[in-house]
Amino acid sequence: MGRLMRLISMAPLFLLLCLPFAFGGHDYNQALSKSILFFEAQRSGYLPHNQRVTWRANSGLNDGKASGVDLVGGYYDAGDNVKFGLPMAFTITMMSWSIIEYRKQMAANGELGHAMDAVKWGTDYFIKAHPQPYVLYGEVGDGNSDHYCWQRPEDMTTDRRAYKIDPSNPGSDLAGETAAAMAAASIVFRRSNPAYSRELLRHAYQLFEFADKYRGKYDSSITVAQKYYRSISGYNDELLWAAAWLYQASNNKYYLNYLAKNGDSMGGTGWAMTEFGWDVKYAGVQTLVAKFLMQGKAGHHAPVFEKYRQKAEYFMCSLIGKGSRNIQKTPGGLIYRQRWNNMQFVTSASFLATVYSDYLTSYRGSLKCASGNVVSSELLSFAKSQVDYLLGDNPRATSYMVGYGNNYPRQVHHRGSSIVSIKANPKFVACRQGYATWYTRKASDPNVLTGALVGGPDAYDNFADERDNYEQTEPATYNNAPLLGILARLAGGHGGYNQLLPVVAPVPNPVIAKPQPTLKPKRTPTPASSSSPITINQKMTTSWNHKGKTYCRYSTVVTNKSYKTLKALKLSISKLYGPIWGLTKSGNSYGFPEWLNSLPAGTSLEFVYIHAASPADVSVSSYNLA
Repeated sequence: MGRLMRLISMAPLFLLLCLPFAFGGHDYNQALSKSILFFEAQRSGYLPHNQRVTWRANSGLNDGKASGVDLVGGYYDAGDNVKFGLPMAFTITMMSWSIIEYRKQMAANGELGHAMDAVKWGTDYFIKAHPQPYVLYGEVGDGNSDHYCWQRPEDMTTDRRAYKIDPSNPGSDLAGETAAAMAAASIVFRRSNPAYSRELLRHAYQLFEFADKYRGKYDSSITVAQKYYRSISGYNDELLWAAAWLYQASNNKYYLNYLAKNGDSMGGTGWAMTEFGWDVKYAGVQTLVAKFLMQGKAGHHAPVFEKYRQKAEYFMCSLIGKGSRNIQKTPGGLIYRQRWNNMQFVTSASFLATVYSDYLTSYRGSLKCASGNVVSSELLSFAKSQVDYLLGDNPRATSYMVGYGNNYPRQVHHRGSSIVSIKANPKFVACRQGYATWYTRKASDPNVLTGALVGGPDAYDNFADERDNYEQTEPATYNNAPLLGILARLAGGHGGYNQLLPVVAPVPNPVIAKPQPTLKPKRTPTPASSSSPITINQKMTTSWNHKGKTYCRYSTVVTNKSYKTLKALKLSISKLYGPIWGLTKSGNSYGFPEWLNSLPAGTSLEFVYIHAASPADVSVSSYNLA
């Protein structure tokens, strides 16, 4: 702490004003805990005894009854009281993927059990919603009648009709996404509940067969969904997505062959994407297939899978601004796709960047972009920048996660949180009465919707915290689901810029490299060359003017390209005229930060510094490989 205070005292005051994020990281553990808690506020049905969001109570207890099926349970998608099957399934898939990749980090934070409970709340519902192999209930409630009323879920008087797909009224996108969710969740429960895992996989097999055999868009069968969750992309992406997850869950070559055989005709190898979300799954499919390729599972399908990988990397390059068609960002640096609930695209894209960074690191590969090769750590740095933005590092200094930080949305567009809890005041709130009494109320919500990620700012980083501003203040389950994985990943390291960003993730069948002889420590300063086991990449990430002087922030990434652990690293840094973060100074050289004593094979360390000059000269003084 004393060292940090000395650094701050050395820096000009304007640095504190312009770059508050440089001096302190976010509490990713706390943000993860809150993000998972949000799902408990979205629960429908009979709430369990260990329910932690205590202002909620039982709701939707007659769902499905009129259709002769039990559809009690599941999740409300956003600020309303409808259960929409397509976004709910995508939510479960992404929560499951988060756990699959970062189970260890979630367990270390004590949140693995809560995350698995959140997944199971969804899959228990999907089991009920799939009573026959070729029947799937895809919606309970009607958006039109629901939006006419502003009521707590506990008071609902709206139509709770159930809508289904079957062979006469198909919905390949809905059935495919639900198959993906069940398959991914089966991996989550494989060790802890093998019988449940097998049941989920059985449903996934049936749902995929249904989706593939009886093809059609679900919103042509469940037409009431068109206004709210229309399937613009069609169903080919969901069929490939489901096949990818079924292969990962079962290791059954049928699904691997399906991906290879249909990659071209269904767009998996053809669509170059700049978005990923509940409707458009191509970038997710391409990321998973690239993983299979890196794992050495492609076999004779490698040429087709390579095309998937190229499209995955097109997506990644577009995120970090190094592709041939880059994504739009706000002046503050946030991914910007659309006016209404833009944050869903931020978290989904950032999740893919996070896992792909770890895949590349494990594979010891680099990202091939139009502007040249990029180290994998840039992807994780990008994802971190997006998370830091939504947690408060933005021009408004606003946290877009409810309950995180001091300045967060207080008037969330959410029926349950905006109306006094039924436990505090059990008096019935009628359909239109909710609008008159609670919706138009200018005060903060009586119930804090902890962990909810709202729609977020506009294209210019502007945001209005008003309940009727549903485009910006409404939360959604699919905003939070991908965020779980990113937060767990970031929480597994160290906060702020002193974080060892990529770590080696376990990947079956890693590439076996030829053993290299142990290199003797180098005692004279040597710039890292392309043949060196240590590479140093510097770039200016931002600059600003102050009193006629231009100041620059430089990011430097040191990568251990060898196949051994890097220890006792000493860097020589000259022509440095400002503060530095992420290294420990010892005499005239710099070494690992205090919390780190080695750098495993294929991993990187990032440090940053600020000064009003060209990049400093950074070179390797000495190191050991063990």
